[in-house]
Amino acid sequence: MILMAVGLVFGVLHVATQWARDDAVKAAAAQARAAGQINAALLRNNLDKFRALPFVLTRDVDVRAALQGASGGQIESLDEKLDTLSRGVGASAIYLLDKKGLAIAASNWREPATFVGVDYQFRPYFQGSVARGFAEHFALGTVSHEAGLYLSRRIDDANGALLGVIVLKVDFRDLEADWRQSSAPIFVTDEHGVVLLGSIPDWRFDVLAPLAPDLAQSLRTSLQFGDAQFRPLPLSPPLAPVSTGDLVRTDDDLPPLPKGAPLLHTTLPIVESPGWTLHLLSPVQTAMNQASANAQLGALLALSLLAAALGILLVRRQRHRERAEQHAAVQAQLAALVDERTAQLLDVNEQLTDEMDERQRTEARLHTMQDELVQASKLALLGQVAAGVAHEINQPVAAIRAYADNASEFLRRQDTGSVQENLVTISTLTERIGHITGELRAFSRKAGASVGPTRLTEALDGALLLVGPRARRQGVTLQRPPEGQDFLVRANRVRLEQVLVNLLQNALEALEGRPDGRVIVALQDLGATVQVHVSDNGPGLSPNARARLFTPFHTSKPEGLGLGLVICRDIVNEFGGELRAAHPNDPGFPNPHGPQQGAMFTLTLQKAAPGTPLPAFTP
Repeated sequence: MILMAVGLVFGVLHVATQWARDDAVKAAAAQARAAGQINAALLRNNLDKFRALPFVLTRDVDVRAALQGASGGQIESLDEKLDTLSRGVGASAIYLLDKKGLAIAASNWREPATFVGVDYQFRPYFQGSVARGFAEHFALGTVSHEAGLYLSRRIDDANGALLGVIVLKVDFRDLEADWRQSSAPIFVTDEHGVVLLGSIPDWRFDVLAPLAPDLAQSLRTSLQFGDAQFRPLPLSPPLAPVSTGDLVRTDDDLPPLPKGAPLLHTTLPIVESPGWTLHLLSPVQTAMNQASANAQLGALLALSLLAAALGILLVRRQRHRERAEQHAAVQAQLAALVDERTAQLLDVNEQLTDEMDERQRTEARLHTMQDELVQASKLALLGQVAAGVAHEINQPVAAIRAYADNASEFLRRQDTGSVQENLVTISTLTERIGHITGELRAFSRKAGASVGPTRLTEALDGALLLVGPRARRQGVTLQRPPEGQDFLVRANRVRLEQVLVNLLQNALEALEGRPDGRVIVALQDLGATVQVHVSDNGPGLSPNARARLFTPFHTSKPEGLGLGLVICRDIVNEFGGELRAAHPNDPGFPNPHGPQQGAMFTLTLQKAAPGTPLPAFTP
C-alpha cells in the first residue's frame, strides 16, 4: 500500500513536471516570436534606410557629369560629396563605377584601401545592375576584407545607353552590437544556410548544415565569402532552415550560456531580402526550471490537500456511521409520531373539504339569488312602464276595431279599393303593436350572463320605447343623441337596456309634476370607451342623497326598495364599465341644463374590438 502511494506521488510529480516544461516552452515560443518580429523589423528598417539612396544618386547631375568625362576637380568634388553622404547615412562606402566596372569616384578616396581605380566588373552586383537595372549582393570586400551588403543601381544617359553603376555598401556593425546586448543569439542566413551577420562574430560564414561539396567550391571560387570554411554551427541537432519551437543544445560555451544549454529555435523570413532568414535562439533553461519547480510544488501541495481531504473524509464517514445509528432510533420514534399526526391531518382535511364544498354551494346559491334579484328589479321596472305601454297599445287596438268595421261596410258596398286601404292600415297597426309587445317580452325574460359586442343604439332605442309612453303622459321631452352616432360596446343587450330604463325612469320620477320637464341622453366618444350621459332638469340630488346613492336599501321613494341603482352599478361592473353620478360643477361631466340644474348620471362602457361579429337578438 505504501509502495503504491509512493509510486503515485512520483508519477504525479513526473506528469506535472513534463506538463510544466511543455507549457514553459510554449510560452517562450510566443515570446521568442514577438522578439523575432521586433528584430526583423529593425533589420528591415536598416535596409530600407539605404535602399533609396542609390536610386536618388542615379539622378544626381555631378554623378552623371563624372560618367560623361568630368575634369579632375569635378571628380574630387564628387568624392567629397560621396564621403559626406556616406557619413550622414551611416553607410560603409559609396562609390561610382563606369560602364566597364572601374571605380572612378568613392567616399573612401582618402583612405589607403580606397576603392578608386579598382575593377569590379566581375562582381555580381555590377553584372546584375547592368542586366536588370539594380542588384543586392552580400559579400566579403575584396579591398577592405569587411563583409557587407552591396546595393547597386544602373545609370543611363538620355538615350537609355549605359553610363555606369552607383554602389552603396552597408555594414551591420551597429545592429550586431545591439543584438549582442541580448542573451539570445540572433543571426541571419542566406538561401544556402550561410550565416551572413549576427550577434556571435565567430559564427560568420558558418552554415546551418554541411554544404554539398560542389556548392561549397562554387562559393569559394566566387570569393563572395573569401576563404570561409563553411563549418556547421556548434548546435545539436543541426538547425532546420525554417523552424519554430524546436529545442537545440550548444556544443560549445557561449557566454553567458554554458555548454549544453537548451535553446528554443525560432525563424522569421526577411521578405524584403529574398532568401534571408532571421534566426533567434532563446534560452529556456531558467523558465523550464522555474516552471518545473512550481509544478512540483503545486503537485505536492495538491497531493497534501488530497491526503488531508481523504483523512477528513474517513473521519467523517466514521462519525456519520455513528450518527446514522442514532438517527435510526430517533426516526423510529418520529415515524410513530408522524403516523399519529397524519391520521389527525386526514381528519382535518376531510373537514376542510366538506367546508369547501359547502362554501361552493353557498356561492352558487348567492349567484342564483343575485340573478333572481336582477330579474325582480327588471320586473318591477316592467310594472312601472306597463300602464303607459298598455295605453300605447290600446290606441292602435281601438283604431284596428274601427278600421275593421269600416272594411266590413265597404265590403258590403263592394268598395274593394277602400277595403284594401283599411286592411293595409290594420297591418301597419299590428306591426306597431308587435314591436311594442316584442320589446316587453325581451325585457321581461332572464338575460344570460354572456358579455359581448352590443350595438349601443339598439339598447337605447328599446329603453326609449319602454319609457316613451310615460314621458308623453307626463309631458316630458325626451332628447336622444343625434342620428348616425352609434358605437359597438362590450355589454349584454338585455341588461344594458335594463340599466338605461332604470336611469330614464328615475329621471321621469324626478320630473313628476313639472310642466317643462326635459331628459337629455347624450353620447361622448373617449377613444377606448364611450360615455352615456342621462341628465334632467329636476330638483337634483341633495348632499345626503348623493353620499348614500349606491347604498343598498336606501331610497327616497315611499314604495322603493333602494336596490335599483345598486343593481345597475353591479351590472355595469360586469361589463367592465362604470356608473356614477356627476357633480353639478364637475368640469369632466358638463351638464347641458347648466350648473346646479337637475341630476346627471354617466355610464362608461368599453368599446368592442372592430370586426367582432354581433350576437343574434330575438325579441
